[in-house]
Amino acid sequence: MAITGGCLCGAIRFRIEAEPRATRACWCRTCQYLGAGNATVNVFFPSEAIVVEGEIKEYASPADSGAMVTHAFCPVCGTPVFTQSETRRQVKGVRAGTLDDAELGRPQKILWTSEAPDWAPFDPAVPREERQ
Repeated sequence: MAITGGCLCGAIRFRIEAEPRATRACWCRTCQYLGAGNATVNVFFPSEAIVVEGEIKEYASPADSGAMVTHAFCPVCGTPVFTQSETRRQVKGVRAGTLDDAELGRPQKILWTSEAPDWAPFDPAVPREERQ
């Protein structure tokens, strides 16, 4: 079964021929910028299983570890689509909001709670980590 998704305007579409490996909600400050003040929710898949149609633009920024993280987005509508760390090239995070099946975005863990604002809603049923 293929998993599909794309950006808001439809300029980017993707197809994934693999099951998700993990789903994480991240409250680090970088993700708060990318998520308009909220966490980002990332569903991780094997990188080679993702086939993309359309032009992607990328921006790289350093993580707290010093590793560079690449954030991929649609150059037309600005939708964040993918994230990938240079230290884990075998997996790519797909922004949950871009998946056609929103149920695939249910987080299994919440990261960087130490950087979340006081008003951040945490599901008590989901394990949390202050950092990553």
